[in-house]
Amino acid sequence: MGHDWVTHQIENCPLDDENQPPRKIIHVDMDAFYASVEQRDHPHLRGKPVVVGGSPEGRGVVAAASYEARKFGIHSAMPAARAARLCRDLVFLHPDFMKYREVSRQLRAIFEDYADHIEPLSLDEAFLDVTENKAGLPTATAVAKEIRRRVRDELRLTCSAGVSSLKFVAKIASDYRKPDGLTVVPPERVLAFIHPMPVRKLPGVGPATEKRLNDIGIFTVGDLAAVPAADVHRRFGKHGAYLWRMAHGEDPRPVQSSQPRRSQSAEQTFAEDIEDRRTLERILAGQAERVCRGLESAGLRGRTVTIKVRYGDFTTVTRSETLEQPTNDPFRVAEMATALLDRTEAGLRPVRLVGVGVGNLVGREETLQLELPLEFDD
Repeated sequence: MGHDWVTHQIENCPLDDENQPPRKIIHVDMDAFYASVEQRDHPHLRGKPVVVGGSPEGRGVVAAASYEARKFGIHSAMPAARAARLCRDLVFLHPDFMKYREVSRQLRAIFEDYADHIEPLSLDEAFLDVTENKAGLPTATAVAKEIRRRVRDELRLTCSAGVSSLKFVAKIASDYRKPDGLTVVPPERVLAFIHPMPVRKLPGVGPATEKRLNDIGIFTVGDLAAVPAADVHRRFGKHGAYLWRMAHGEDPRPVQSSQPRRSQSAEQTFAEDIEDRRTLERILAGQAERVCRGLESAGLRGRTVTIKVRYGDFTTVTRSETLEQPTNDPFRVAEMATALLDRTEAGLRPVRLVGVGVGNLVGREETLQLELPLEFDD
């Protein structure tokens, strides 16, 4: 769980051959995807604050918020009840994952006209390697502009894109001018672009790591780059070494078209230990939503739900339950995660970290076979 997979990728990739031309990578990220699809399909919702997610009457969480809702401080993974208090006119909608998956399929079809190497991160975002683009366009910038035009014309939605020679820089760049923005960072501008950024912009820097870095005077990516590598490694281990490499403009990871997965998970380490049980349940629900978005994007479902709890004294426990039928329903996973939390001491002992994962994954075809009846009535 967490940043371990990215760290593994960085550590086990050789540096790019300096004799080879820089790669051309685009990160495309749809703008407020779920909410924007609903506003597109329901014109009366356009211009209104919209939230897609669970009910504010229960323990639901926000899966996506329109930009009108974000003006009130509403964001994903926020408890739906709190979102309702922040905006009295907020419109709540239950997610329609079948519809979102179909839009994601249409988006993928657009990508495939320009790139063979496509790495989806979720239903609404992906990396594309367009070092040699299939459309024969002269630059990666031209490809990104054409993709954004087609998304607007064909899907009637907007997306933001970042263009760079490095994956993590392309991802930061796609967020730089959201919504409906395009940011291009050529190789010679990478360090000038990332060094003024808050250190939390680096992938793998969560609230806990950010606090530890801030405590020793590291607030920006440039601050991190100025610290000797040995000092960073001593304080933060292998994870710190990979962050230091990124701060120096290194990210050898290629765009990977397919990554066999045995599980999908998310976790969070807290800056301060949490003792409130309801807070932990809400965090698990938000994690379940993110995990299931990744499964949806990959066309996968899982049979086993696992939670991970690390107490304040660093004791770590895991609890798992296997379902009869595989699922990628975030509400079902959140329900299971909450039930598993009952089998821990969360709420009685301070908790430093929680995470949720879905394992024993099967593809869409296998799922259909599993759901077929074993016997037929005459």
